[in-house]
Amino acid sequence: MKITYLGHAACRLDIPGAAILIDPFLSGNPSFPETLSVDGVSEGVTHILLTHGHDDHIGDTLEIARKTGAQVTANFEIAMWVQSQGHENINPMGCGGSVDVGPFTVSLTQAHHTSSSLAGGWPPVYMGQPNGLIVRAEGQPTLYHMGDTDLFGDMALIEELYAPKVGIVPIGDRFTMGAKTAAIACKRFFDFKTILPCHYGTFPILDQSADGFLAEMGADASKVKVTAPGGSFEV
Repeated sequence: MKITYLGHAACRLDIPGAAILIDPFLSGNPSFPETLSVDGVSEGVTHILLTHGHDDHIGDTLEIARKTGAQVTANFEIAMWVQSQGHENINPMGCGGSVDVGPFTVSLTQAHHTSSSLAGGWPPVYMGQPNGLIVRAEGQPTLYHMGDTDLFGDMALIEELYAPKVGIVPIGDRFTMGAKTAAIACKRFFDFKTILPCHYGTFPILDQSADGFLAEMGADASKVKVTAPGGSFEV
């Protein structure tokens, strides 16, 4: 599995038979590298997975889906919204559900956050409940993108059910876990081999670096892949 971090909570996963974008907030993302383009990053994409409906997560989903024909997997409300915008290749799900899409299986978990869109102005459009994502593929490490969330005790059940080895973990505070709570989540509930911190350094009101998270991880800091937007690594 090749993971490319695209800034904020956006990333691309390349696995045999699929190229997956998660939360593709690219244009308008202050941390998305100027050396990259939406078209370049989305070339060959087959699937788009969305954790929730905030505009800094749905991002360029519609544009990319229309150009590539990629299947959009999300909760029911988001999937129906995507369909209402003219893209028919959708895969609606609910929290706790799993769907085998061929090259991989995706499952939705709970997340403690909110989910709405202000793209059409005020009042916001309800986009269903927020989620985390589990991605499982034969011969690949199981990946858990937590979405935007706080720490919660049922993370222990996510570990028991799916045993993810790769965690994409929000650490930026204010809207998600901060350094201390994210480190507690990773150390207490999961046996991650690789951790990609996200949702920091994008906007001034978020924590600007992963230094605090690394410090809180202590002896487990070696598991953390602090990756500049546009950077890739293999797991």
